[in-house]
Amino acid sequence: MLKAIRQRHSIRSYRNKLVEDEKIEEILKAAQFAPSANHRQPWEFVVVKDRETKQRLSQATPWGSFIAQSPVVIVVCSDEKKSREWLEDASIVGAHIYLEATNQGLGTCWVQVRGSVTADGVKSEVYVRRILGIPSSMRVVAIFPVGYPAEGKSEHINGEILSEKIHKNKW
Repeated sequence: MLKAIRQRHSIRSYRNKLVEDEKIEEILKAAQFAPSANHRQPWEFVVVKDRETKQRLSQATPWGSFIAQSPVVIVVCSDEKKSREWLEDASIVGAHIYLEATNQGLGTCWVQVRGSVTADGVKSEVYVRRILGIPSSMRVVAIFPVGYPAEGKSEHINGEILSEKIHKNKW
């Protein structure tokens, strides 16, 4: 597991290569193995491969233009009525998506939807809900474009660990 953690980076450029369905299934499996408060599992996923839909999703936030070039997109939603911890649960799911994508030799990047707005000032959640037909009861947390990385990044190293960030027994 530490190998995948060291290799994980935010990838915003993808090769023009299809991602195998089996790899997406493994990513979704890993996501659903995430812990959730009281095992409520408030999350839902929308997997998008359609080129036009990905293009429209790339306009959901000012920093998501690279979504359009990814072979696959996973949209993470969470039901705030099902769990008070819907955001925390969806965030852990996002970490699992990141790590399993890396484990599968793929790259991804968390594209924040919740709390964001489009270039036209529309709430990003509303925008994404309209495009994908997501019920209004669901919160749209993030978009994860997934693909084979077109950019190479080196593994994280121990030198990045900041000991001054670690407090023992008290601050």
